[in-house]
Amino acid sequence: MPLRPRPCDPCGPPGCAVLALPPDIDFCNAAGLLPLIMTAVEHHSAGLRVLVLDLTATRFMDSQGVRLLDEVRRRLPGSARLRVVAAPKGVPSRVLELSGLRRDVPVYDNLAEALRQESGAASGPGSGSAA
Repeated sequence: MPLRPRPCDPCGPPGCAVLALPPDIDFCNAAGLLPLIMTAVEHHSAGLRVLVLDLTATRFMDSQGVRLLDEVRRRLPGSARLRVVAAPKGVPSRVLELSGLRRDVPVYDNLAEALRQESGAASGPGSGSAA
């Protein structure tokens, strides 16, 4: 269940934090993930503009994962924005689409795309996003 800072090559732009989420996000671990994510947010809070949660290794996510992402989005400080990376054909991507959270949180097909979109919603997520 531990979160892992995602090593980037090259590293993400200043003001960005990337966290890789576990293979399963459900009622067993979602509540425990929130404080871990928020601790990482607090660690970067001075200049955090973008928090990227990487779900590419996540194989299963239920409604508790949706609640987790929504709660993280609501708790982000100031003008910090949440972005999600999810494989286009993966379960998390489909769950985010069915739940409607994709309308509120940009979802990108890969980490490079999420980090490249520094302007956020102005340029919008790539092809993996729902309209």
